[in-house]
Amino acid sequence: MSSYRLITTVALAMAFGHAGVSAQTKLITETEAQAPNLQMAATRGITRGPGINLLTPPEVSAKSFAFKMLFEPRGGAKIDPASIKFEYLKQPIVDLTARFKAGLNGNQLELPQASVPAGTHPIRVSVRDSEGREGNTIIHLSAK
Repeated sequence: MSSYRLITTVALAMAFGHAGVSAQTKLITETEAQAPNLQMAATRGITRGPGINLLTPPEVSAKSFAFKMLFEPRGGAKIDPASIKFEYLKQPIVDLTARFKAGLNGNQLELPQASVPAGTHPIRVSVRDSEGREGNTIIHLSAK
């Protein structure tokens, strides 16, 4: 490949985003969705840990939707990107972290084209900040 062509290819990739992020990301497989739900007791507590805000509406199209989330550090701390974890609350629990990491950019997560099977999908999201404080939440994506 000529150097001109290589530079053009790299420039186009930078202009239009990373190919792994723009391609459709299958967050949950059909097999995983069919597993029994994990029964968990509801817990609540006051925490100074990072906030986790789902910017995507909880009702999505199963075929394709944009998944957006914001992690909000508190008290001058910073988000520890290595601590971000996504778990599908099924029996057994399915670690989805690698499927979401492609869209992580600083304190934001954005997957322009994500998909899940039809149904309701409980996903636990957890994150720590630079001071070791943890924040977590359970999101329920409902796909039709």
